[in-house]
Amino acid sequence: MYSVKEAFLTLQGEGYHAGRAAVFCRFSGCNLWSGQEEHRESAACVFCDTDFVGTDGSGGGKFAAAECLAGHLETIWGREARNRFVVFTGGEPLLQLDEQLIHAMRARGFMIAVETNGTLSPPAGISWLTVSPKGINPINARRGQELKLVFPQVAAPPERFEDLPFAHFFLQPLHGPHLGEYTEAAIQYCLTHPKWRLSVQMHKLVGIA
Repeated sequence: MYSVKEAFLTLQGEGYHAGRAAVFCRFSGCNLWSGQEEHRESAACVFCDTDFVGTDGSGGGKFAAAECLAGHLETIWGREARNRFVVFTGGEPLLQLDEQLIHAMRARGFMIAVETNGTLSPPAGISWLTVSPKGINPINARRGQELKLVFPQVAAPPERFEDLPFAHFFLQPLHGPHLGEYTEAAIQYCLTHPKWRLSVQMHKLVGIA
């Protein structure tokens, strides 16, 4: 059984694939925060701005088998058979994403991307793994295509991760009342540490989900 908060067609808003059409599948649940505001101060990821509680979002629901969910996501993508791209996110998608669902999506021609906090080991078959470390939490997904660090985090400085075997390294300014200050700090860090690139939340700038 898969529990999905929401699933929708949009443009990827962050990181390497920013601007690319994608079906986003947001799984319910996370291992770093309950999603309830009364638990935020004790959460391992206090700055999360995503609603991943329940299955009541657009395109969300409970799906009994991998084929059911894969068919649902294929329908959301539409009839275009080329350049199929799905992003599994959360919450924490690796609490639910398994090889059965990956196989079902690959059989339908999808490139499979995952955005994870990195605390869980990923199943085989993922095409593009993005790890976004959170605070002091351990990183068990220690290699992939993209490491995207929300910046700044006192307990997660960039130098802690830069020797990990990822192909691309991004700093993403922490959204909130200090966004301008954090963006400038991220720009300056990237200028002096050119291994890192700036990632902005394009979807928020242009007003899409």
